[in-house]
Amino acid sequence: MIKIGLTGGIGSGKTTVANMFREQHVPVFIADIEAKKILDNSKVATEVAQTFDLNLTSEGLIHKPDLASIVFKDAQALQTLNSIIHPKVHQSFKNWLSKQNSPYIIYEAAIIFEKKRASDFDYTVLVTAPEEVRINRVMQRDNVSYKDVKSRMKAQWPESKKVKLADFIIENINLKETQQQVKELHKIFSNFSYK
Repeated sequence: MIKIGLTGGIGSGKTTVANMFREQHVPVFIADIEAKKILDNSKVATEVAQTFDLNLTSEGLIHKPDLASIVFKDAQALQTLNSIIHPKVHQSFKNWLSKQNSPYIIYEAAIIFEKKRASDFDYTVLVTAPEEVRINRVMQRDNVSYKDVKSRMKAQWPESKKVKLADFIIENINLKETQQQVKELHKIFSNFSYK
């Protein structure tokens, strides 16, 4: 089974593209959703709260905006959080992968290149969009300021660096055109897997 790593900077529309692959009946694992589930596990929440000196909510959960305000301003804190969450996400992915039966699967994550994970996949697909488009999308989606989005972007590599590393690129500006690009890649990946 071919493993495709789908990535892109914040606001590029990775999840939109992942859902377009899902519409082609491709199994999709979204690392971010899995990470949020893991963070909602009471044992993990307690570990994270102790690590970052945070109070848990009355439900025993992490108040995510409090955590975000720490990790998006401090690269070391983000690394610490990732060292708690990422191994657990990786284990979930391995369990999920063992249950799949498809010519290829999609693993969607923001920092595949940053974490030197590209070699875990047969191919990588980078979703791109102009920076201003990405900033506006995130401001609307997360109801955050321009400055907040820019500081989150600083925690990721610039798109220009990722473009050089990706096997395939999807430019996600116009949804109809994006869908067309997904369909073309779906054909390519389905053919690779039958050889």
